[in-house]
Amino acid sequence: MWPYLNKAICASIRSMTEPMFAEYVGMFQIKTIAFENLSLGTIPPDIYGFKICETNENELVLEPAVRWAGNPNIVLVVKVLTFRITIQASRTHVWHQYHLSLKVLIIYFLFTGCRYANTCGPKGNFETSCSNHTMFCKCFSLSAEKTRDRLRIECSWRGSYVYTRSLSYYPGAVPRTIKMQIASLYLWPQSLEIPILDPSTVAINKPVGILHVKVVRAHKLLKMDFLGTSDPYVQLNLTGESLPAKKTSIKKRNLNPVWNEKFKLVVKDPESQVLQLEVFDWDKVGAHDRLGMQFVPLKLLTANETKEFKLDLLKHTFIADPYDKKPRGNIVIELTYAPFREESIKVDGIGDVLSRKESSLDRPSENSSEVLSGAGLLSVTVQGAEDVEGLRHNNPYAVIRFRGDKKKTKKIKKTRHPLWNEEFQFMLEEPPLNDTIRIQVMSRRKGIGFHSKECLGKLDINLTDVVHNGRINTKYHLLNSKNGKIHVDIKWTIV
Repeated sequence: MWPYLNKAICASIRSMTEPMFAEYVGMFQIKTIAFENLSLGTIPPDIYGFKICETNENELVLEPAVRWAGNPNIVLVVKVLTFRITIQASRTHVWHQYHLSLKVLIIYFLFTGCRYANTCGPKGNFETSCSNHTMFCKCFSLSAEKTRDRLRIECSWRGSYVYTRSLSYYPGAVPRTIKMQIASLYLWPQSLEIPILDPSTVAINKPVGILHVKVVRAHKLLKMDFLGTSDPYVQLNLTGESLPAKKTSIKKRNLNPVWNEKFKLVVKDPESQVLQLEVFDWDKVGAHDRLGMQFVPLKLLTANETKEFKLDLLKHTFIADPYDKKPRGNIVIELTYAPFREESIKVDGIGDVLSRKESSLDRPSENSSEVLSGAGLLSVTVQGAEDVEGLRHNNPYAVIRFRGDKKKTKKIKKTRHPLWNEEFQFMLEEPPLNDTIRIQVMSRRKGIGFHSKECLGKLDINLTDVVHNGRINTKYHLLNSKNGKIHVDIKWTIV
């Protein structure tokens, strides 16, 4: 599996680092930051010790000890003015021991992906046992716990003469910083998710509820500006989601801001998802400074009960970091987890195309006045398309437009039968009885020109039937297309 894991991990690293690099482009005369080469090499990790534990449960418990002395080919290129700075990782060693628990869930063996998280930093406390790794699959439930041996990461690097000479004035600081940044990417509750299968072939994890977040206030924040103040705002999101983070308003020149702003986040797994809060100092020029961060696991919440949290802000996820002794203030939030009604999350029957009559089986049992009022979640899943053909190229992707919002699927190259299986969600305060949603199938190729983009077909769907039936899952003929069809699954879920 190593060649495939190598490819998947590198793709995840690129997707995570590209937005970070983009923030620094333009600062300090930096023109570009990009990986010239990114590969973990051909040497897979080595299991040099193995222990099997007996339990009274119907499970298999393993404790492997893993080390990896890889031959990665990682080259980062930074262009500053006319200079080209090259940074290359030349040696990487990782030692790790963890606890695996495998439980049979269903009879079909199909791994869909891997999620990795580390609960202890390089200098954490290892006397207690805590959740460390999680691998999600359709056959096994795989979790891991930290054992006595702590996570060790060693990495040597080399670069251009000017770069290495400038860093030599800070012995020990740069390796320590790099180690902490790498480890913090996987420190619980943050995790590295490795998709082993193509997402279009895997069932989507459906929403099960809404998290109501009220950001109340913060107290005694750090002074980051020249005049001894800060311009704070809060950014919040749920782990395991690729949606853009929600943001509060900016409170200018205020170390004790009061927001009282409310947000709604879609929850897919309340047992594993975590609310991540980050407080930033807004700057007009350059990257915004992070004042602190905190996490709240959703499993701490009771359904439909509001709970207030007063959280001390941390510099990063290393709680026991000896270099972080500065108080960063605190933040007060109120959280309420509202699961969907049972009638709205029934398991649907198997079928390629569901008619309105069939989809009405998922209709909520409440009376029509309750169904046609109140807040809810509109879920739009674009499954795929058939026989879409452009005049000059066929690289189809779907564009969804609803109430001013615009969302896109991934682009699939050189095909007339794309399979996306991507879901988009819209939180609404009232049912979309008089609304329509527009879906366009577009094709785009590289380059700039009049024919770099063309429309392969479009469709307008009235949502009245979706509200009344609860769900519509069918194939539609595309307008302005000879034989093109698109498969769309639209569901209205009452909160």
